[in-house]
Amino acid sequence: MTQEYSAEIEDGRDTALIQRAYRNLLKCMPAPLNKEDKHNIRAAFELAAKAHQQQRRKSGEPYILHPIEVARICVEEIGLGPTAVVCALLHDVVEDTEVTLKEIHAQFGERVALIVDGLTKLDSLHDSESPQAENLTKVLRTMLSDVRVVLIKMADRLHNLRTIKSMAHHKQIKIAAETSSIYAPLAHRLGLYKIKTEFQDICLKISHPDEYHDIAEKLAQTKRAREQYIETFKQPLQKALEEQLGSGVRIIGRPKSIYSIWNKIRTKQVDFEDIYDLFAIRIILDVPPEREKMICWQAYAVVTDFYTPIPERLKDWITNPKANGYTSLHTSVMGPQGRYVEVQIRTERMDEIAERGFAAHWKYKGIRRMRNDTDVFDNWLNQVRDTLENVGAANAVEVLINLQSDLFSDEVHVFTPKGEMRILPEGATALDFAFSIHSDVGCTCRAVRVNNRIERISYVLKNGDQIQVITDKNQRPAEDWLNFVISSKARNRIRSALKEEKRQLAALGREILERKLNNMHKCPVEENADMLAKWYGYHNRLEFFSAIALEQVDMSGLKSFRPDGQRLVEIEGEKAPIPHENEPKPADGNLPAKPLKHQVNKADVFINGEPGTYYAYSFATCCNPVQGDPIFAYVTANKEGVKIHRTTCPNAPFLLANYEYRVMKAEWGATVKADFIAAILVTGIDAGPGVIQQITDRISGLGINIRSFSITGEGGYFEGRISLVVANTHQLNQAILALKSFKFVANVSRME
Repeated sequence: MTQEYSAEIEDGRDTALIQRAYRNLLKCMPAPLNKEDKHNIRAAFELAAKAHQQQRRKSGEPYILHPIEVARICVEEIGLGPTAVVCALLHDVVEDTEVTLKEIHAQFGERVALIVDGLTKLDSLHDSESPQAENLTKVLRTMLSDVRVVLIKMADRLHNLRTIKSMAHHKQIKIAAETSSIYAPLAHRLGLYKIKTEFQDICLKISHPDEYHDIAEKLAQTKRAREQYIETFKQPLQKALEEQLGSGVRIIGRPKSIYSIWNKIRTKQVDFEDIYDLFAIRIILDVPPEREKMICWQAYAVVTDFYTPIPERLKDWITNPKANGYTSLHTSVMGPQGRYVEVQIRTERMDEIAERGFAAHWKYKGIRRMRNDTDVFDNWLNQVRDTLENVGAANAVEVLINLQSDLFSDEVHVFTPKGEMRILPEGATALDFAFSIHSDVGCTCRAVRVNNRIERISYVLKNGDQIQVITDKNQRPAEDWLNFVISSKARNRIRSALKEEKRQLAALGREILERKLNNMHKCPVEENADMLAKWYGYHNRLEFFSAIALEQVDMSGLKSFRPDGQRLVEIEGEKAPIPHENEPKPADGNLPAKPLKHQVNKADVFINGEPGTYYAYSFATCCNPVQGDPIFAYVTANKEGVKIHRTTCPNAPFLLANYEYRVMKAEWGATVKADFIAAILVTGIDAGPGVIQQITDRISGLGINIRSFSITGEGGYFEGRISLVVANTHQLNQAILALKSFKFVANVSRME
């Protein structure tokens, strides 16, 4: 077979594959489409197909299949319309092909051009601190003009994750970290429950493959038993609900995601077999909007007629919807066989919003107006707008951190003295509340009353608190206030006030230095300020001038210079005084413990495919990698060189998501002769004085040294933290399995 003939066959297969994918997209479109929409979708497909004609994905497929699939996800899984389909088909053409934004504007109009521009990555980001942060910030800013930008971005990320197998593993790790720390929380806030769940499951499969497959296998093994239990639970409810509420009742059992089960095992320190709520029972009612609340509570009454409720597990998200628009009534009951069962009660409207979030909320906008309900999505968009405005020209990483703390966290609902509800991020303080009222209120906050009782401004807010802010016009923000707030608005306003105060101090310090230089050397300030600041040990002239005003600089040190025209020259043999002499030094007891020195044959660690001897590297103490752990290399911003982290390091998602350009591939060599530190957590029943002896004997019997051992316990329960010196993960796993074999040990896990 000739090469030309083979190419023709391949082209024919590609054409058939592309046409099939396009027809599937059209089948998903809500009918009927008007003439203009049909024309625009076809035109967008033809333009994208031609522009991407010579491009292929890592999997070898024609590239055009990606935008087609993104468009299908937008329609079928998110619920967007024709305009979003056009934009999804075109979302990569400006970035990856010769097609310009001007051509998009001319053919499809201003709205499509705006969305495509929002989805196009910024050019010339090679010198950017974090290209990913820059691009996502651009998406969020464009989202304020059209929310479809971020929804299409979600579809794009989802398809990339579904096809991630064709990428190198170290790139999969980066993408998973980025998705976990940014896209999954964003999907949650947008109410895209299914997409958020799939994000988390795929990321878990990449970052913790063994745990993922273990849980998936156990779920498959217990599937039939779960289905039988759900049927037993449903049987009496279905009949009773239909008798009292009518025929529009659906009861379904939904399994928990693998990620949520893994997270519960990790946080609760339990085994898979000890988790009973592996699924939730969902009762969905078909009722008119005006009767939703009443009917849901009636359904709750029916459920509690058959099963005993757990009062503290009752959650009324109907009266107070979540910030992502989620509305439902949640409770837990004691079901058959003494098992806890989570029950969710909602209407068809609530269920659609729960599944499709932001995309579905437009459909019910009129109903909310009729009921005078708050539009949580409009509130959220306003919050995004405020956050982006508050950070101003800050770098993109800072913008992303602010958005994560403000917009992606859970919430607390509190009240003003007049009864107005305010929603703040979970963990917010009374000082955050003061700044949420107004910047001036925050800056002059002297004290607060919480539920009519005087509290510290650092008081952490709880749901239902009523807060009154007491102000004083002479009050000014202090440096330690930054430790009392978590919201970006408060942080940025405090920093701004402190900078203004520092500028005033710096102006005074500059005058003092100017007088000193005139008297001693007849030299101007401007030509010498930076040199003197560095000589005294300050980062910049602003800090230097401020320190002078605060009398923290020994001005007699100026005698160490002589004038040379406009500039000062240091006299040989003179030394700079120690800067910041008035600052407290940490006590010896507060100094961090020195990490164990790793005696590693560095040729056995490879960074970017090269022997580790080419790099000045060390092992990160935040996660203590052990030979056999999946690892990556991170180039630090300071002089510490390259740090080797575990891919499961608590800091990994942030580093991989925001500083991708500093991350390098790292691998272990065939043999690494080293001692590594690994910490494990052992919990169980306190069996008396011999517990510690038994644990230490078992570990020592494996030839493993114990570096440190601390144990606490009360009420018949103990928790031990053991630091081990091991050679590799195999030896570490041996220790964990050995300790699990004790009957008095409930769980053993490696500490992250």
